Amino acid sequence: MRAIGLMSGTSLDGVDAAWVLTDGETISNFGPAATVLYEESLRVELRRILDLAPELGPDDPLLRSAEERLTREHALAVAVLGRAADVLGFHGQTILHAPDARRTWQIGDAALLSRIARLPVVHDFRSDDVAAGGQGAPLAPLFHAALARKLEKPLLIVNIGGVANATWLGPEGEIIACDTGPGNGPLDDLAQKYLGQPYDKDGALAASGQIDHTRLKALLAHPFFALPAPKSLDRLSFSSLITQATEGLTPEDAAATLAAFVCAAIAQTPWPAAPKQVLITGGGRHNPTLIAGLATRFAGPVLPVEDVGWNGDALEAQCFAFLAVRSLRGLPLSLPSTTGVKAPQTGGRLYGTIL
Repeated sequence: MRAIGLMSGTSLDGVDAAWVLTDGETISNFGPAATVLYEESLRVELRRILDLAPELGPDDPLLRSAEERLTREHALAVAVLGRAADVLGFHGQTILHAPDARRTWQIGDAALLSRIARLPVVHDFRSDDVAAGGQGAPLAPLFHAALARKLEKPLLIVNIGGVANATWLGPEGEIIACDTGPGNGPLDDLAQKYLGQPYDKDGALAASGQIDHTRLKALLAHPFFALPAPKSLDRLSFSSLITQATEGLTPEDAAATLAAFVCAAIAQTPWPAAPKQVLITGGGRHNPTLIAGLATRFAGPVLPVEDVGWNGDALEAQCFAFLAVRSLRGLPLSLPSTTGVKAPQTGGRLYGTIL
């Protein structure tokens, strides 16, 4: 099927769209990809909603306004691709992720998107997994396994978005995954606060500071890091701890400490065997400070996914195109080893009719 995947991640910067030809098990072809950046006013609305989400109801005016704007931006991204498709895979924007409370919440109006784009939409990818006792994240591992069929194993694929997650692929077809800890989210917040910029461009702020190792040790003492995989996080899970750990530091030293925290959390995540190489995707692969920090912590090479021919800017959107087709075919979207669900779990909801 010709599928367009749409992803708006925890970095809140915009929506990625990507065209894929797939049967939900293999990928036959990749088409164009595009990114539509959000206006600053929408970014501010979404960031405010993240803070308020536990208290918000589904009919809150702020929420409904942001959801409509967000959905129309997704429809624009579909139009920008200008490529015929059979289905859209619409992840939506996560505003709350609390799997231990059996709750995950992605906003986005599938009916509105379907009407504007004139295409059927698969959405709500995470709820079934969470309802079945899984973490609901990460959902990319089966896509990573399809992409990496011919690559040498063990292989570690690390996605550094607002939250960082990783997929370990073993030589016998094993797939293990989890969120590893915060990603760009706290660094983005710091850059916005002190630089008036949406992110720490080229990792320059972090590179100019000194790591406070005492505070880094305190961050890594969080109970999350003692949990085995699978496990998952909300973007704001570490907010109060990070505020405490960076209080009184210069912006440069705070950024350096947070960058070291991201790298250490990724590197100390236990896997059955050390990876022969580490592939980095997500916005974090553009941060030389993060890449350098990871390179000192792994024995094998640490490379951007472009080095093996993948498009790191489109990977998550491609993933949800792939998962949309898996959903239509009734194939699992998650496994016990990726989300902790008791049995392989299907998911997704179809709005519209597949022709």
